[in-house]
Amino acid sequence: MNEIQNLAPACIWRNFYRLTQVPRPSGHLERIQQFLLDFGKEAEVEAFKDPAGNIVMRKPATPGMEDRKGIILQAHMDMVPQKTPESTHNFETDPIEPWIDGEWVKAKGTTLGADNGMGVAAIMAIMEDKTLKHGPIDALITADEETGMYGANDLPEGELQGDILLNLDSETWGKFVIGSAGGIDVTATLEYKEVETDPADVAVNITVQGLRGGHSGLEINEGRGNANKLLVQVVRQAIEDCEARLCTWQGGNMRNAIPFKAEAVLTLPKENVAAVKEMVEEWSATFNDEFKLIEPQGIQLTCLEVEAPKTQMPEEIQDNVVDAIFACHDGVIRFIPAYPAVVETSSNLAIINIGEGCASIKILARSSREDMKEYVVKTLESCFSMAGMKVETAGSYGGWNPNPESEILHLLLKEYKELFGQDGIIQVDHAGLECSVILGKYPHLDVVSLGPTMRSPHTTTERALIATVEPFWQLLKKTLEDVPAK
Repeated sequence: MNEIQNLAPACIWRNFYRLTQVPRPSGHLERIQQFLLDFGKEAEVEAFKDPAGNIVMRKPATPGMEDRKGIILQAHMDMVPQKTPESTHNFETDPIEPWIDGEWVKAKGTTLGADNGMGVAAIMAIMEDKTLKHGPIDALITADEETGMYGANDLPEGELQGDILLNLDSETWGKFVIGSAGGIDVTATLEYKEVETDPADVAVNITVQGLRGGHSGLEINEGRGNANKLLVQVVRQAIEDCEARLCTWQGGNMRNAIPFKAEAVLTLPKENVAAVKEMVEEWSATFNDEFKLIEPQGIQLTCLEVEAPKTQMPEEIQDNVVDAIFACHDGVIRFIPAYPAVVETSSNLAIINIGEGCASIKILARSSREDMKEYVVKTLESCFSMAGMKVETAGSYGGWNPNPESEILHLLLKEYKELFGQDGIIQVDHAGLECSVILGKYPHLDVVSLGPTMRSPHTTTERALIATVEPFWQLLKKTLEDVPAK
């Protein structure tokens, strides 16, 4: 652990390690909020929690630089809580265990929290450093970004005092993000009265696991397997060919993560168990062949006999819901015509929970166009309404429209070229960033997002590339020093 704190630049890695020791899963932020308030006192800067649960810090300008444009440094405090099947980690109480694996920092059995702990650590380093030269700085560390951007959505107007927003939540060093997709949560629900299981039937648990998962914005274009979409193919055939009945289904646990595990409990006549197990073996071979270049670690598909539940879903409801899951679009819908390498519109069939008389299906739809976002919502409404389900939307946020003439963008590109001898890359992301929400409240802001390189956020293979953190820190310091006057 001490090795991580001593990586260069020590000021960022030391603070990042401190963050890993404070539990901060989305929805459970009391400890990290208090930690950041206490840090503000240590750093001798103003720090307070606003009504939305965000932490705001303010650092006055270096003497003689009071006339510079104010900078707002922005990151989010929460992290996605994912762990490996064998991990006993409790995200609400246990610290993350980071370790160095060659050129990367990873975590043992869990997400690392570099998304967006690296951004928060950089803010902490700036707030505590008395040697930096800069104009007035605000820091905005938002709450519950990963579950719906609640901190940004409820950000009070008039709270921020700057002219420029540097969002520190991008994940490829050398790329400067000037636009991102909007998103909306779509939830389909159905309450039903369970029926008794045939006492002569037996039960099996069919599980799909071992998938890579991933970020449903940044990695949706890679064609990674979605555990819910794979499982529905197996369940549907078991119903059709083996007289199976659906009792329960649990798949996925985060709206913005591609689900890497899903399981369903089915009942069926005892004489059909062998056929189901054979069918599962055939699907296992099919999936591993289909995804062998995308999921090279191997997809695990198992069928185990379990104790039969006393109740199950009524047959006519089961058929409609399973058909809707099968029909639900998952993945890329369209790329941006002007930028064919960038995803414009997608949907992620993120979470399925069925059992005890309730079916709930959650999808995160994204698009950089409002009309296409509405199109996806209508598509999903049509799909699940035909199954008799109630469809509701929440957490809508708009896209961030690119401004290629941004003054702070061109300053960053200039500094990047002078420091590192190469041109920076301007990018528009399909991942949702809080910039669009903040711009809705502070439309005058000049905004760019940047950060060191991270890979596989929202998964247990999340990792931060050590060599990119030092140049990120150098660029951040130089840009703060060279921010123009108002």
